[in-house]
Amino acid sequence: MALMKRITTLLVFLIIVPAFLWSQTEQDKFDVLIKDGTVYDGTGGDPVQADVGIKGDRIVAIGKLDSNRAVNVVDASGLAVAPGFINMLSWSVVSLIADGRSQSDIRQGVTTEIFGEGTSMGPLNNEMKRRAISSQSDIRYEITWTTLAEYLTNLEKRGISPNVASFIGAATIREHVLGQEDVQPASEQMEQMRELVRREMAAGALGIGSALIYAPGTHAKTEELIELCKVAAKYQGKYISHIRNEGDRLIEAIEELIRISREAGLPAEIYHLKAAGQKNWVTMDRAIRLVVKARQEGLQITANMYLYTASGTGLSSRIPAWAHSGGYAALFKRLQEPVTRTRIAKEMRTQSPMPRTLLVGFRSEKLRPLIGKTLEEVARMRGEDEVETILNLVLEDRSRIEAVFFIMSEDNVRKILRQPWVSVGSDGTSMVPEGVFLKSSTHPRAYGNFARLLGKYVRDEKIISLQEAIRRLTGLPATNLGLDRRGFLKEGMFADVVVFDPATIADRATYESPHQYAIGMKHVFVNGMQVLKDGEHTGAKPGRALWGPGKVT
Repeated sequence: MALMKRITTLLVFLIIVPAFLWSQTEQDKFDVLIKDGTVYDGTGGDPVQADVGIKGDRIVAIGKLDSNRAVNVVDASGLAVAPGFINMLSWSVVSLIADGRSQSDIRQGVTTEIFGEGTSMGPLNNEMKRRAISSQSDIRYEITWTTLAEYLTNLEKRGISPNVASFIGAATIREHVLGQEDVQPASEQMEQMRELVRREMAAGALGIGSALIYAPGTHAKTEELIELCKVAAKYQGKYISHIRNEGDRLIEAIEELIRISREAGLPAEIYHLKAAGQKNWVTMDRAIRLVVKARQEGLQITANMYLYTASGTGLSSRIPAWAHSGGYAALFKRLQEPVTRTRIAKEMRTQSPMPRTLLVGFRSEKLRPLIGKTLEEVARMRGEDEVETILNLVLEDRSRIEAVFFIMSEDNVRKILRQPWVSVGSDGTSMVPEGVFLKSSTHPRAYGNFARLLGKYVRDEKIISLQEAIRRLTGLPATNLGLDRRGFLKEGMFADVVVFDPATIADRATYESPHQYAIGMKHVFVNGMQVLKDGEHTGAKPGRALWGPGKVT
C-alpha cells in the first residue's frame, strides 16, 4: 500500500510539475519582442541598443531579451525604436469618423491625437447639433453624442487606430450659453459656462482650448477665459490657445496668454507659435524672450509648432471678426447688404498685404475646379481685386473655404524648433489618399509634418538631435498634458511604440500634390497591437479615449 502511494505521488508530480512549468513559461512569453533596435526612451537621453518586450497593452521589459520567449519577433536592427508620437494639434475629429485608420498620421508614427483648438465636439445643445449637421460637406455623419466625453467614447467604440484626447473648446462653451453673437455673459450665464467646464473636466477633458482669431471665440474677453480656466485648474487642467494675434500684436497676444496662466493658476501653451507676415518676422526673438522670462518666473508656459512656412485656415478669416457675429448665416447676409459689404471690403483693404494664398477646399462642386489655384490667379480670371474675390467666393460657397497662406519665415521655423519647450502638432487632419478625401486638396502637413521634422530638420539640417526631436514628440507633450503612462519607453508604460529608419524617414507631400504618404516608418504599435507592419496598415483599430489627470472616477 505504501509503495502504491509513493507511485501515485510520483505520477502526480510528473504530471503537475511539467504542466506548472509550461504554464509558467507561457506566462513569461512576450506577445511582441522588438529586437536589436536603437531605443530612444522619450526623455531626450542617449539611446541604447536594447530589445523591447510587450505583453498585452504594456511594455514589460527592456534590455537583452531572449527571442525564444516571444510570440512575434520584430527585427529592428539598424532602426530607431521610440514611444508613439503625440500630435498636439489634430483636426481629425471628423476624418476618424469617416476612416478610423488615421492613415496619414499612423504612417508617420502618430499614436495619439489631441483635439480642441477653440472648438470641441461637445458639449452640444440641440441648436449646435443642427448647425453642425447643416454645415457638413463631403463627410456626412450623425451626431449621437452630447458631451465631449461621449464623443471620445463614441470614437473608441466605432474603432480607431490612434488614441484620442481633447481640450474643451472655449468657443464651444460660449456658443452653448451665448450663441454666436458678439455679446458678453451676465453673471448667471458665466456660471452656466463654468458648470459646463466642471462637467467636462470631471469627465476627463484636458483643459480649455481657445482660438481667439475666429468667431465666436474672438468675442471672449480675457476675464471670461480666466474664469473658465480657474475651473479647469481645479482638475489639473491646462490652457492652450491659438492666441489673439500672430502678426502686428503678437507680443500683446502672448502677454494675454501669460496673464491667463498666472491669474487662473494653470499651465498654458501657445498653439503653433509663429510670427505672421514678413514685417513681423523680426518679432520672434522678442516673443521667445517673453516666454523664457515667464518660465524663469515659474510659470509653465510652452508652445507647439508645425514645420512649414505656410499656415492653413479659412479664407473667411480675412473678413473682420465683427462681420462674423451671429455665425455664417449672419455673415452671408451682411455680404449681400451693399453698405455693410462696402464697410467690410474697406477694412480688409487696410489690413496687412494679402500673402500668396493657395485655394485647397470648397464645399460647392461648381467651385472645385479652382482648387490648386492661387487667390491672385482666380481674381485675375474673374476681373476683380482679391478682396472682392474673397467676399464673392465665401458667399458663393457658403463656407469658410480652405486655403493655405504663405506667411512665415523659414529662419523662424528653425529658431522656434530650437526652443526646448516646443512640442509638435500638425494642425491638420489625418487622411487617406482615396475616396472622399480626394475631393479637396489640403496642406501637406496633413501627410508630412512629423516625418519632415525627423528627415529635413533632424537628419539633413541637424537643427536638433534625434533624441531631442523624439522627446519633443513624446515625453514632453505627454508630461505637459498629464497623460497616464504615455510618452516614454519604460517598463509598465502603455505599449505605444514606433520603429522607423532614421536614414530614410521623410515627407513626400507638397503644396501642389499633398496627398502623398511619408516614408521611413516601418512598424507602429498602439496599446500593444500592431497597426503598421513593414510600412503598411494592418487594419487594426486598438485606439482608446484618453483622459486628463483630473477625471473623476
